Amino acid sequence: MTKKFLLLALLVANFFYAQNTNPLIDELNKDDQRQWADSIYKNMSLDQKIGQLFMLDIFSSASDKDIKFLKHRIKKYHIGGIIFSKGTAEEQVKLTNEFQKIAETPLLIGMDAEWGLAMRLENSFAFPYNMTLGAIDDNNLVFDVAKQIAQHSKRVGVHFNFAPVVDLNSNPKNPIIGNRAFGEGKQNVTSKSIALIKGFQSEDVLTSAKHFPGHGDTDQDSHKLLPSIDADSTRLMDTEIYPYRKLINYGLTSVMVAHLKVPALTDSETLPTSLSKKVVTDLLQNEMNFKGLIFTDALNMKGASQYGGPGEAELQAFLAGNDILLIPNDLDAAFDKIKKAYNDGIITDKRLSNSVRKILFAKYKVGLKNYQQISQVNLKQDLATDQNKATRFKAFQKAITLVKNDLGLLPIADLQDHKIAYVKLGDAKAEKFYNTLTDYAEVDYFTSESDKLLEKLKTYQTVIIGHHKSDETPWKSYELRSFEIKLIQLIAKQNNLVLANFTSPYALLDLDSFLPIESIIQSYQNAGEAQQVTAEIIFGASEAVGQLPVSVTSAYPEGTGLKTKSLGRLGYDFLENKNFDATKLRNQIDSIANLVLSDKMSPGFQLLIAKDKKILFEKSYGFHTYDKKINVKNDDLYDLASLTKILATLPIFMRLEEEDKVDIEDHIKDILPAYKNSNKGDISLKRMLSHYAKLEAWIPFYINTLETKNDYYRNEKSDEFSIQVADDLYLRSDYQDSIYEKIKQSELRTRDEYKYSDLPFYFLKEYIETSYQDSLQNLVQDLFYKPMGIQNLFYLPRDQAPLNRIVPTENDELWREQLIHGFVHDQGAAMLGGIGGHAGLFGNAKSVAQMMQLYLNDGYYGGKNYFLPRTLHTFNKCYYCDEDVRRGLGFDKPQLDDVGPTCGCLSMTSFGHSGFTGTYAWVDPSTDILYVFLSNRIYPDATNRQLITEDIRTKLQQYIYDALHD
Repeated sequence: MTKKFLLLALLVANFFYAQNTNPLIDELNKDDQRQWADSIYKNMSLDQKIGQLFMLDIFSSASDKDIKFLKHRIKKYHIGGIIFSKGTAEEQVKLTNEFQKIAETPLLIGMDAEWGLAMRLENSFAFPYNMTLGAIDDNNLVFDVAKQIAQHSKRVGVHFNFAPVVDLNSNPKNPIIGNRAFGEGKQNVTSKSIALIKGFQSEDVLTSAKHFPGHGDTDQDSHKLLPSIDADSTRLMDTEIYPYRKLINYGLTSVMVAHLKVPALTDSETLPTSLSKKVVTDLLQNEMNFKGLIFTDALNMKGASQYGGPGEAELQAFLAGNDILLIPNDLDAAFDKIKKAYNDGIITDKRLSNSVRKILFAKYKVGLKNYQQISQVNLKQDLATDQNKATRFKAFQKAITLVKNDLGLLPIADLQDHKIAYVKLGDAKAEKFYNTLTDYAEVDYFTSESDKLLEKLKTYQTVIIGHHKSDETPWKSYELRSFEIKLIQLIAKQNNLVLANFTSPYALLDLDSFLPIESIIQSYQNAGEAQQVTAEIIFGASEAVGQLPVSVTSAYPEGTGLKTKSLGRLGYDFLENKNFDATKLRNQIDSIANLVLSDKMSPGFQLLIAKDKKILFEKSYGFHTYDKKINVKNDDLYDLASLTKILATLPIFMRLEEEDKVDIEDHIKDILPAYKNSNKGDISLKRMLSHYAKLEAWIPFYINTLETKNDYYRNEKSDEFSIQVADDLYLRSDYQDSIYEKIKQSELRTRDEYKYSDLPFYFLKEYIETSYQDSLQNLVQDLFYKPMGIQNLFYLPRDQAPLNRIVPTENDELWREQLIHGFVHDQGAAMLGGIGGHAGLFGNAKSVAQMMQLYLNDGYYGGKNYFLPRTLHTFNKCYYCDEDVRRGLGFDKPQLDDVGPTCGCLSMTSFGHSGFTGTYAWVDPSTDILYVFLSNRIYPDATNRQLITEDIRTKLQQYIYDALHD
């Protein structure tokens, strides 16, 4: 009881303090602030004081003539502030410096930057609209967005951001608010607005809540006329004005008053709220106890400019209690009228002093006592950082809303034999959405104009419709066209349908019925991030967590939002969002890349870093070869060499072990009876897979064929010579029997010690193919790659991709006498027809990562368990660590001393493998970090060991872990 009383007392005390605090006071420097403001005010003439009341507008891209005219006005009328509009950041900074230089008293610079500078400036960074932010449950993320908008504002010299919009958009037909509002509910709008003002003001950028007393419940635009709000005062106070009361308690620095007809508040059918003393003084200042600055909305808007003669609206606005007259319709007349009213005693010295001193206090608070010119250096980079991109992406991740999901259609788990079509509606771009869909499954593309569309779609189990409308501005049309509405209903009748709406949720109101549509995703904007996240949600690589900020009929009220769970598939995110020092890591990676390429350690490489099932870094460097003709791209294919062991052979063997068809305590003779009487028959599978079985490292099967090549090879394929090992080179068909016989007859090593060997995976290949009566190539595709949606892992890459996507390896001068391009480099695997248990697999970094993520997920991927956690733990165990053997069963493990396959900076639960061609893949369950490095370091000569001697792969691994914050 005592604790509750203390908490209540604290809340009351904080509330009382907030209600009686002037938000314009700099609490840390209030004495100096007051002295500065007093000294400036004391030396001002009447004209200078009146001039402070006006904030004039100009385009950043204004003509020389307009710039010259504004400079004249700044000097003549002693203008207090400038609000910038259309142009570029560079132009705005230049003009700000010029205007500040000629101003007697430093200028307050304002700007509408509700979703960032992009609201007004070309080619500037755009954060999500308020409606999108309104769908986010995490207000800390909204704070982060606001903080970064404020950083951008501050960087271009803006002191006042005319935001947040706190209107409750309860009218779907509102032509001017819409996406600019956080939503329709007062609690959500209030909490988001509080987060926004905290974020802005954390960077000393002042805020202005608008449009008081509430512009949400109207279908008219105050730029063109005087909109009418017909609600009674009780409803207005309880709903529209509710957010303002709360924001005032949180230090709101200013309010912008709208031009609205609200008879319940003004007692007038004609007087705009912005010109009403009852609204501005009696309600806002006296009843609500607001002590901050009060701006009018732009006075050149039709909602105000038509009131009275020239200058009359401006005079009445000041008399009503506004402090700053924004964009006067007639400055000359307004200035003269206000001056005359002062001289006539209509405006008292106290009234004028109150507003001017508030303005001066605001100028001190934003640092204008010690104004410095704004630097142009690195301006472009500062206004679009990787952190900005990460925050924008995260905002869309948390906003996208699953509105409807009948029968649990989403996320789509089963990919095999599941025909999926995508149909594009709308008039905006959809490439990112479609391309991301195809990252996870085979998806066929159609448009609403496709010939015989309905007939063609009958063969598909699931159809995904994307409604794409431009989000260049929040005022763009969002409506579905009549033929699109009809098409949606027709498709819904014959197919399982997923409708993704990349525009305002109000577009959904156009639909005749929601009943036949299985799943509806509200994505809010057509931004690339929204398209990517939506596709990831559809396939379970991201979770749906957003909630509707406005109602879509009574069936889906505000707050609706179904949650989905991850299916374990890899999605994308940013290093910044996963607690990395991203700038440091990117710089270190680029430095290593430059070293690798300049010192010719490899012509190029791919690098991928993932954490928590999200790819955070995926980049390709350099070229296929040193002639620099083909750049390495992310979907290019590398010879994975020994990564084949853990990406193809081992998972199938693990499956067999889990099914009790084999046991790790079994012996080679138990799985391959032909070895019963050989020196290898009694070797246990556990020792064999731990590389602790006295086996030779490898056998150069090709050596014996070199002296009499004509006995073994032909330049054309035939029944007798059918095994292609290179271009125009075919091995005898019966030579594979010789390979296995040589393995059987090979000597064992004399010492019982750790020795890495390829031979165990020859045994496993033979056993697996015998067990399943199919080739390893087909088995791994059918059992893993196809159902997992892995598109770029395969043997025999020439059958799957053009040569310009396949990275060459060695110029083999000894055996094949040609550049090895599209054929496996490993000689033994080549002589097995390119399909080895130990080598032969080709792939790109992402596909390798997908298989490694399967391991990180303890055998789970895409909603399916491919093996149990127990199975993975059985194989990811060091059974002979006491004998100085670090290996698990098939997997490599961290070193037991100072030298080994890792940086030595990760946990002993981690595991992976490396490959002779310059490849590496490693995962760490303790941090959920996944790392893939693919290169062709053996081009053009396998003796090039610089990548190994310089420890490039493990240095990069060290950098990754060093960059991860605790």
